[in-house]
Amino acid sequence: MARRSRSRNQAPIIPEIKFATIESLDQEGRGVAHVEGKTIFIDGALPQEKVTYQSHHIKASYEIANVVEVLKQSNQRVTPKCPHFGLCGGCKLQHLDFAAQVAAKQRLLENDLKHIGKVKPDNMLPPLFGPTWGYRHKARLSVKYVEKKQRVLVGFNEKATRFVADMNSCEVLVPAVSGLIAPLQNLIVQLSIRDKLPQIELAVGENPANARESAHVIVLILRIMEALNADDERLLKHFADKHQVQIWTQTKGPDTIKPFYPLNAAPLQYSLPEFSLTYPFKPNEFTQVNPQINQVMIRRTMQLLAPKAGESIADFFCGIGNFTLPIARSGAQVLGLEGLANLVERANQSAKLNQISNAQFGVADLFKMTPEALTQLGHFDQWLVDPPRDGAFELVKALDDSNRPKKIVYVSCNPATLSRDAGVLVNEKGYILKAAGVINMFPHTAHVESIALFELAT
Repeated sequence: MARRSRSRNQAPIIPEIKFATIESLDQEGRGVAHVEGKTIFIDGALPQEKVTYQSHHIKASYEIANVVEVLKQSNQRVTPKCPHFGLCGGCKLQHLDFAAQVAAKQRLLENDLKHIGKVKPDNMLPPLFGPTWGYRHKARLSVKYVEKKQRVLVGFNEKATRFVADMNSCEVLVPAVSGLIAPLQNLIVQLSIRDKLPQIELAVGENPANARESAHVIVLILRIMEALNADDERLLKHFADKHQVQIWTQTKGPDTIKPFYPLNAAPLQYSLPEFSLTYPFKPNEFTQVNPQINQVMIRRTMQLLAPKAGESIADFFCGIGNFTLPIARSGAQVLGLEGLANLVERANQSAKLNQISNAQFGVADLFKMTPEALTQLGHFDQWLVDPPRDGAFELVKALDDSNRPKKIVYVSCNPATLSRDAGVLVNEKGYILKAAGVINMFPHTAHVESIALFELAT
């Protein structure tokens, strides 16, 4: 018998509206409920709320949905500060009280350690948090020219789509950068390449001159797909002068990023006053987006490591030396290893600038580490590990009796991979998970930064 199919002219099936009681939050900041034997992930819902929802993604064992109506509100629900919340996909948790956001992230870390790693820390560290608004110093904004309306959109993508959100401000960006969104829209619509400019990457640093008129150095990298003409160049230079920003351009890969105007302007940099350190960086190089929390994170890391003069310490995935140089200030000998040569070059530059001679840096693919290669690096008393989201699985698997340090401090941007690696360290490599806790690097988002301390069992 032939299978019956819906006619092209037949109206699409609209999922029915159902009722749910929210149990928890998932790693994407969505409410989690169970209805008719299925797990339902509901965007916009909070724990303990009773809601109606409508699914837009239906699978055999789960559904993804949006809230239709909140029937019983959580007492932790607040009014979002940003007028674009709910449309813009940049933030997921502005409707949840800030203290509750931090608590939810701590619970998520505990659950991942328990269920993924099969481990439990001896101690949960107090969470680290700081400024809740205007904290973001780096971002990548999408650009879209809407020909029918003869206007340009500049901002983050809409929630769960690739469309650019119609926004004119952002509460989590540095205020000076948020104030540039509308002027950028007005600028780009005048350019000849308005439809050939898909992205603006921004980076904010400290002003080394501490000029009264501006506390920041702001760099905008324009991703341009066609050459600028003379009028374009004039408009961009006028914009840079008026708003006290630097314009850089990128035509193809990262190696094509270069300053456009003004040339020889103030460099980007950030500082760690507690350790008398200054770090120069290029606008496309990785640095923490939240410099205030970065300082607090480094302070806690140093407390957990407690490095001493004469010790040998490895900093794996060292980047530009964010942790390496503070450790070196203790007098310990530090080796920083990183997979990207340009970041190693920048780390060496910072070591020289800060007159640090007891830190060395090298390029290494840490995702392909072997026990033999690890042993060849020499013995280290302690490790600092700060990997990207994929974690440090091959590195921790390479540990054996010949190369194990007595202590490992692991900084993570993904609690799932931290928990996986913690399982290896505790259940296979002879370590004790002494402490763990969250660092709220990205307020109002579902992103969870965390830190864990492992000590070799005696």
